[in-house]
Amino acid sequence: GQLPTWLQGILLRNGPGMHTIGDNKYNHWFDGLALLHSFTFKNGEVYYRSKYLRSDTYNCNIEANRIVVSEFGTMAYPDPCKNIFAKAFSYLSHTIPEFTDNCLINIMKAGDDFYATGETNFIRKINPQTLETLEKVDYHKYVSVNVATSHPHYDSAGNVLNMGTSIVDKGKTKYVLFKIPSSVPEKEKKKSCFKHLEVVCTIPSHSLLHPSYYHSFGLTENYIIFIEQPFRLDIVKMATAYIRGVNWASCLAYNNDDKTWFHFIDRKTKKEVSTKFYTDALVFFHHVNAYEEDGHIIFDLIAYTDSSLYDMFYLKNLGKDFDENTKLTSIPTCKRFVVPLQYDKDAEVGSNLVRLASTATAVKEKDGNIYCQPEILCEGIELPRINYNYNGKKYKYVFATKVQWSPVPTKIAKFNTQTKEMLHWREDHCWPSEPVFVPNPDAKEEDDGVVLTCVVKSDPKEAPFLLVLDAKTFTELARATVNVEMHMDLHGIFIPEQVVETETE
Repeated sequence: GQLPTWLQGILLRNGPGMHTIGDNKYNHWFDGLALLHSFTFKNGEVYYRSKYLRSDTYNCNIEANRIVVSEFGTMAYPDPCKNIFAKAFSYLSHTIPEFTDNCLINIMKAGDDFYATGETNFIRKINPQTLETLEKVDYHKYVSVNVATSHPHYDSAGNVLNMGTSIVDKGKTKYVLFKIPSSVPEKEKKKSCFKHLEVVCTIPSHSLLHPSYYHSFGLTENYIIFIEQPFRLDIVKMATAYIRGVNWASCLAYNNDDKTWFHFIDRKTKKEVSTKFYTDALVFFHHVNAYEEDGHIIFDLIAYTDSSLYDMFYLKNLGKDFDENTKLTSIPTCKRFVVPLQYDKDAEVGSNLVRLASTATAVKEKDGNIYCQPEILCEGIELPRINYNYNGKKYKYVFATKVQWSPVPTKIAKFNTQTKEMLHWREDHCWPSEPVFVPNPDAKEEDDGVVLTCVVKSDPKEAPFLLVLDAKTFTELARATVNVEMHMDLHGIFIPEQVVETETE
């Protein structure tokens, strides 16, 4: 096929790549050592490269020829010769374990630099052209967080907004929202933008010892949206996981009878909205988008009714009987919540406060809390992406992978949130990854651009390829076949040519 002439830049992707080291195997797909790969678009041609992230974790494991650094689903025992009691005491004194820097989930831009990110306090700077691994950054040096999301947001000035959890710091467990500036003052050019990191606000956790797990958060023009779901980390279990010989994943628990609390932080005053909004228990990983309309906040997310998704990806379930072993017990559902920030304070108890045309409701309760029920937009989509120029604004289109009852995607979808129409791309024996939308530089419409996705064949003997779809019609424009083994990945970004001067070899 043919690539649009304006498509110039690098698609950079990240995900787990190596699951066996020496005689050791990781237990979970999300534990594998990070593998970066890139597709460089230059004058109608595509160049591919891939490289393992040379994290400290990677280097220690490779040198020892076994797994010596613990990951979320795999507990490692560094040195069997050490006195077990000495080890136990040193672990008890560190409530929070030393985490891995195997940053395998996403890519973040901060200032002029790019970083591989995971969900710990470590991120790794990388060169987007050569995929070389550069310095390690520890968030904890600049802000008191022990874990952080790998789905940051960017404001119109290019500053990064991100969230992390500060675990039992000064006897409090809280969620911390922080901002990394896009540039530093001229006279401090040698300093990194992390030195100027600022805490926007903190939200106390509902429970000191059971903070909520979260993978992303939402943003509108005036508000930050944080959802405290009853999928929680047990800190005491986590602190003793090493001694008990269990992995950290076993310290996460979902409570079906609990509430899911919505927090809205005013971006100008940095204060949380005082009204308490909540919904039923749910588990979610990905926010889609959010915006404001007529005194309401509208936000869309992909939710589940249980936490089985994580369990699907234990490697013991991903073998030859994969299709039989991995049936989702809860199908991902795209839910739209409509939250009335401005409402009649004298409204009757039991009345629905939503004034927009939507089946979503927000009902006032006796105690003044507001119970929200969502409108169901569609089912069976995951890894949602939008035209990021519409982030925090009213929007129409979601680009996503289509999953049915299995966690592995078989189609790419374009969903119209207003008309509820869905377009698909699929081909037999193909597993596509998260679709990335790249806008046409002269775009007048939201879906004027292309969608890029890496497609792996279910038969490993068949070559994988990069697929380029016209985002409007969802028809194929081109594909670039890669004659190397490519892995299913997680997330990534497109870096336009003007942001990084691409070098071709």
